[in-house]
Amino acid sequence: MVKNIIPTGIFLCLIISNAFAGKTSEVRHHTSGIKADTVKKNFRYINTNFENASQLDWEIDSAGVVHISLNYDHERSSPNQANGHWHFQVEAEAGSEVTLTLNNFDNVWNGMKASPVSHRTNCLVSTDGITWTEVPTDLLPNNSLKFRLHMKSSKMYVASVEPYRISDLDKLIREVRANPLVEVTNIGKTAEGRSLEIIRVGRKDAPYRIFLRARAHSWEPGGNWVVQGLIRSLLKKDAAAFLKRYAVYIMPMANKDGVARGRTRFNTLGKDLNREWHLPADKELTPEKYAFESWLIKMVAEGKKPHLAIDLHNDAGGNVHINLPTANNVAHTERIKRFVDLLYKHTWFTEGPAHVKNPGSFGEGLGARFGIDAIVYELNYEWIKGLKKQPFGKDWELLGEQLRTVFYNYFDGKNVY
Repeated sequence: MVKNIIPTGIFLCLIISNAFAGKTSEVRHHTSGIKADTVKKNFRYINTNFENASQLDWEIDSAGVVHISLNYDHERSSPNQANGHWHFQVEAEAGSEVTLTLNNFDNVWNGMKASPVSHRTNCLVSTDGITWTEVPTDLLPNNSLKFRLHMKSSKMYVASVEPYRISDLDKLIREVRANPLVEVTNIGKTAEGRSLEIIRVGRKDAPYRIFLRARAHSWEPGGNWVVQGLIRSLLKKDAAAFLKRYAVYIMPMANKDGVARGRTRFNTLGKDLNREWHLPADKELTPEKYAFESWLIKMVAEGKKPHLAIDLHNDAGGNVHINLPTANNVAHTERIKRFVDLLYKHTWFTEGPAHVKNPGSFGEGLGARFGIDAIVYELNYEWIKGLKKQPFGKDWELLGEQLRTVFYNYFDGKNVY
């Protein structure tokens, strides 16, 4: 067994069909007991020394199989564990064929067994980390994924979904900060000291206000692509009418530490940033929530409470999660139903609503504590039903562009707040 250890989580084996490869100066290989011709020259390395890369261990067996195992995220004081993010770079001879098998997707979610993969799951590959294409996979009986990678160059990136990194957010902020319709406010820091921002697009005195949060779970980049598309579309010349009616306030990347470290779900102190919203935020364990809640309390005190709040996520369903209708939330239910109807009309959304009961979630918590119409919108990371395709960043950006019309029609004076 030839072995190399790098921090990470999910079990994955790589088989390079042509010759495999020996060692590099960065890798300590243990070759005892292995025939000289079993580790070939075509394979070089599994690289994770770049932004948002997965933390992982890898080893090569005597048959030339490279096994990759990602480190689980673990939730504090619960059995929950999460794996769903893979992002690494294969270094091998250009032109060779690589067969990959991803194993051990044994997640625990809300105390129950769960899996982030299915027969619809694809991998994305890229030569430059910017332009991505999908590679179809086979779901094996043991809940593993198998696929082949043709090495178009000597280095190929592999990812679960199209990445959106902290550097991408920094680039967007630099792009829009100077616009007079934009205000970027630092509201606090993450557990590891990274800055947290609220981006306002539109006038402070706009009649209506919308709040959007993205990336509470670090492996779910769909929300980042959506808010990027929305921000850019609202700054176009044809957007003046939209911004006379409403302003949007965006927390673009709530779990920056997890994004930086290539993690899956929880913040680096083991807390889920989409739980315990029925309680005041814990300043020590969830500083990301505390920063947002402090900002929100200030907005409410100034008479600027958001009329609508949306928490953007990724899952395999793609539904809008709406609080279960009760005698106490009839008006809320009617307004959100109207919002969903507008999604059907003006965007590629087709998946529909899901009625849920989860008092600790963003939707129910903000509704109960602050009287805000709040929902969780899950973006399907495997398949966009309305577009009949694998999702990429550009598809989610398109949804963001389409949302500006949804918001405009939602606040047309027919809703009562």
